[in-house]
Amino acid sequence: MADTGSMLSFQRLEVYQRSIEFFALALEIIAELPSKGHADIADQLRRAAQSQPLNIAEGAGRTSRPDVTKYYTIARGSAMECAAVLDVMRTQETIKSHRYERGLDLLTSIVAMLTKMI
Repeated sequence: MADTGSMLSFQRLEVYQRSIEFFALALEIIAELPSKGHADIADQLRRAAQSQPLNIAEGAGRTSRPDVTKYYTIARGSAMECAAVLDVMRTQETIKSHRYERGLDLLTSIVAMLTKMI
């Protein structure tokens, strides 16, 4: 996302960029899961990770404060859900420790930024 000239306003938001970064990480984590028996948790992580940038974009496009707050709150909840999924994966020993740490760092900053924006 280097060309800021053609970006929509929400794409310039640091929280949006972090959420896209987390989504890319989530896809890497999912790709590394054992092929059998992990479809549910993979789907849960994919949906919650996807929900963050989508709801941030939706909130940024709203004009009424209650609407903005609603979408940012949903995005924050999805970030917290992702953190819980990573904890589950760590307990199951299906996530590499460096991916867990990176994911938690990203999610911590996403939640902090959204909390300020709400």
